Amino acid sequence: MTFTDLGLSPKVLSAVTDAGYTKPTPIQSGAIPHALLGKDVLGIAQTGTGKTASFVLPMLTRLEKGRARARMPRTLILEPTRELAAQVEENFVKYGKNHKLNIALLIGGVSFEEQDKKLERGADVLIATPGRLLDHRERGKLLLNGVEILVIDEADRMLDMGFIPDIERICEMIPFTRQTLFFSATMPPEITKLTEKFLHAPVRVEVSRAASTATSITQRLVKSGSKPWDKRETLRNLMRAEESDLKNAIIFCNRKVEVSELFRSLLKHDFDAGALHGDMDQRARMQMLANFRDGKLRYLVASDVAARGLDIPDVSHVFNYDVPIHAEDYVHRIGRTGRAGRSGKSFTIATRSDTKYVDAIEKLIGTKIEWHDGDLSTVAESEGEEAPRRGRGGGGGGGGAGGGGARPPGGGGDPPPPPPPPPPPPPPP
Repeated sequence: MTFTDLGLSPKVLSAVTDAGYTKPTPIQSGAIPHALLGKDVLGIAQTGTGKTASFVLPMLTRLEKGRARARMPRTLILEPTRELAAQVEENFVKYGKNHKLNIALLIGGVSFEEQDKKLERGADVLIATPGRLLDHRERGKLLLNGVEILVIDEADRMLDMGFIPDIERICEMIPFTRQTLFFSATMPPEITKLTEKFLHAPVRVEVSRAASTATSITQRLVKSGSKPWDKRETLRNLMRAEESDLKNAIIFCNRKVEVSELFRSLLKHDFDAGALHGDMDQRARMQMLANFRDGKLRYLVASDVAARGLDIPDVSHVFNYDVPIHAEDYVHRIGRTGRAGRSGKSFTIATRSDTKYVDAIEKLIGTKIEWHDGDLSTVAESEGEEAPRRGRGGGGGGGGAGGGGARPPGGGGDPPPPPPPPPPPPPPP
């Protein structure tokens, strides 16, 4: 099957050909024909399966007829993060280059006034995060009673981020006669309930989840004590040991707070690092990504949500500072390296409390991951309990005095606590 078999318009097919694509992915071949017929679609597919094009391409074909009115978008796409929303906008620009459509992007980090102008002009395609969309609605700058097509993307991430109540509110504001295209990587009970409430006889298109990792990626588990300063020291030692082979690396954390703490710690220890988190404004985030892509930053610390959907080619290393809670996220994380036939390395720091998550990952990928330097049975009991070093200048754990200057042999390791009198309490990480 080729894209010409799916029923897309000549304008869309021309743009797809120019982009270098000829054969649709399974989610595209399954979803596009039904979307073109106006049916509701429930797509169950992971990131990296071509999911975005499976709704962008049929929407472009259907939008060739009709015009948008001021403050009344014709279509609405909801995304959980700014980065994903921006990526969808890029897809509409790329595949819609033969169309004259107005596209509005409503995300945080951009002024309301700038976004108001786009809404007043009339939006054929409105791409938004739930919170910013509701902000505009409550300010009276947006009417949703003209929406013909609603896309809810990354629904399970919406659930993780607490957006489901907002999604329900938005769905109730949109005409009952709309077409809904709904995509999620997984189907927990809350998501199933949402689809039963807001989709009408949907066509279910399910693509098997990513359960394999590229053979070009060398994967290792790395033991660590359980305390934050233990894990940070373990990571620093790994980064130094890999320095000669390391071009650049993404360091994944499970939560935003860990992203912030680890980023500050790496800067203090003189690592050329940047961070990607939800509190940055859009321009700063885009600049951070540009610096990483251009080689101005060697390390990028990010959460799964912040990094979801980002296209960052040619990454040599992935470090999992935290073992991912969802096994599928492991596949996505380490898939950032070892692309296009290149070799890559991934290191996952694991503590005793991570055993069940490691087991789930190994079950998913169908293989055991080797340990880098001894497994968890070799972690000394005291290793996870030892307090960080008390620096003379108030520096943080495990890294020497001051802001990461002179370090003891081994890179600022795990020195013994100072002798009596008792030291003051350890500083915050």
